[in-house]
Amino acid sequence: MSIEELKFPIGLFDKPTTITTEILSKWISDIATFPTRLKSEVHHLTDKQLDTPYRPDGWTIRQVIHHCADSHMNSLTRLKLALTEDQPTIKPYYEERWAELLDTKSMPIEPSLKMIEGIHERWIVLLHNLTDEHYGRIFIHPEHGKAFRVDENIGVYAWHCNHHLAHITETKKRNHWN
Repeated sequence: MSIEELKFPIGLFDKPTTITTEILSKWISDIATFPTRLKSEVHHLTDKQLDTPYRPDGWTIRQVIHHCADSHMNSLTRLKLALTEDQPTIKPYYEERWAELLDTKSMPIEPSLKMIEGIHERWIVLLHNLTDEHYGRIFIHPEHGKAFRVDENIGVYAWHCNHHLAHITETKKRNHWN
């Protein structure tokens, strides 16, 4: 596999021209099922396996799991800001720096699995109760210099869940850990 295929095993997020109800339902389902899918893929891994990078010069599986907790926590906050403020400018964070912090590099994965479960449980309650008006609300991402609609960001995070899960499943396949 090429470095690009290792880095993006499911490809880049491809925003559809029109985001239909069916597409949103699929994305919300992907987000809702992520905690269970993730836990089933990682609960049996050893520390040595968790500390295996998913690609050369990439994060370890442990870092990927902790990153998902950090990223999804930020996404839930961004959704709440978009739902309660008028076009809020969100605060970006340096995910690559967060991934190098001691908690991300060396802690057991269980606290992040619990965080992901709780974050997703709350996130899904909101996502299942959004109106068309809510889907069209936006937040400004200063790092990207653009406005993101709530419906688009749901797609980005459904992709994010599947993207990082694929990092783990593909690493397991390549190393014959199944």
